[in-house]
Amino acid sequence: MIARFHSFAFPHLSASRFRPFQLFANKFTPLKISSLPPPFTHHFLSHPAEVASEGLKGRIFTVSLADLSHTVGANSEDMDYRKIKLVGEEVQGRSVLCNFYGMDLTRDKMNSLIRKWQSLIEASVDAVTTDGYRLRLFALAFTKKRSNQIRKTSYATSAQIRRIHKKMCDIMRTAVESSDLKDLVRKFIPEAIGKEIEKACQSIYPLQNVFIRKVKTIKAPRFDITRLMEVHGDTGEDVGKDVKDAENLVAPMIGAGGRL
Repeated sequence: MIARFHSFAFPHLSASRFRPFQLFANKFTPLKISSLPPPFTHHFLSHPAEVASEGLKGRIFTVSLADLSHTVGANSEDMDYRKIKLVGEEVQGRSVLCNFYGMDLTRDKMNSLIRKWQSLIEASVDAVTTDGYRLRLFALAFTKKRSNQIRKTSYATSAQIRRIHKKMCDIMRTAVESSDLKDLVRKFIPEAIGKEIEKACQSIYPLQNVFIRKVKTIKAPRFDITRLMEVHGDTGEDVGKDVKDAENLVAPMIGAGGRL
């Protein structure tokens, strides 16, 4: 697209001083995400065409989980408050192969959880997955009223908070160290770790709104293109499809002597 300045827009300058300049149109670059199960795909608006593909490697993309899963309306209520961070690791043509880099909750979701008359318990832990990713997980939980409680407040004692904090750290560390990155992300999406923490701490003090509020990648293993392609399910080999027998390809036609 060629754009030109016009003299009527700048009457104090001579028209001969203006030269046409090139405006590069932005292009949509499809992102392929390895750590999220299908149908998680997304398109990201890339830089102009003159930017080399090397500029996309290592770039961090922040996308809502609802946008990745293409859910709208009531189905997106459990996903739109979760932000997923992706890192571009390889560029193939117009596709950027991405991997999981981090996760966070939106500000409005965090504000909606803060209420009076309850205790907030937070915990963080560093752990290494089975495939060598060092992650830092942050969790939060809130106390709730018991079924037969009459008292207005639901504050936990310092001893109960310490026990709950220890349980949260142990469960998060076990979940990370027993899974690879892809399986761990699949636990983040349905909030499986939060439900496990809520169930384990039920005997100490009833909890509600237990979330893994933030995940950070502290250290990643050395980049391996072969492993990345295996995770994306694309080995690059053209295996083709099985072909039926030639005699079954054309069905006989009645009344034409078998001829087409």
